[in-house]
Amino acid sequence: MPYALPKLPYAYTELEPHVDAQTMEIHHAKHHQAYIEKLNAAVAGTEWEKMDVEELLKNFSNVPDDKKTAVKNHGGGHANHSLFWTILSPKGGGDPTGDLKIAIDSAFESVQDFKVKFSEKATLQFGSGWAWLVVKDGKLELLSMPNQDSPLMDGKTPILGLDVWEHAYYLRYQNKRPEYIAAFWKLVNWPEVERRFEIAMK
Repeated sequence: MPYALPKLPYAYTELEPHVDAQTMEIHHAKHHQAYIEKLNAAVAGTEWEKMDVEELLKNFSNVPDDKKTAVKNHGGGHANHSLFWTILSPKGGGDPTGDLKIAIDSAFESVQDFKVKFSEKATLQFGSGWAWLVVKDGKLELLSMPNQDSPLMDGKTPILGLDVWEHAYYLRYQNKRPEYIAAFWKLVNWPEVERRFEIAMK
């Protein structure tokens, strides 16, 4: 079954003023849709088209060489954005709770220190890419990755990600990426991040 664009759990206007409606519409309906179309074209008629995109990326080393670039770029783009939309919310913000808070405090000293370090990863990512909070072997890690590379390809489970491609913020923030990153924290859907954390820890 071909990959399809996921429906957003909120309207394009609902993340304003932190992310403007025009950016959301272009980002979701144009950029994400393009990744899906190119991924579908790349894997059509192969065994890979029947695989969930996350499983596809987890099995990246087994993907044929002539499909690897498309799967990394467009499969990564589809998986990354599918996660991204779910961890944003008009009612987001604040801090994590429960086991995730305990794990963040243990790994990064405090939630505030974690936010500073995550923001640094996002700010210092050269060019296009993502900042990630991932789970690997039961432990939290911070990393940044270029383009649409996915942590799943490296055996790591992403639970929080921030898109720092210019198309994610340029209409509203121009070249002021740090302002976009600061606004991101007001939208984080911590219950969804906590849900993903619990699954990754099983």
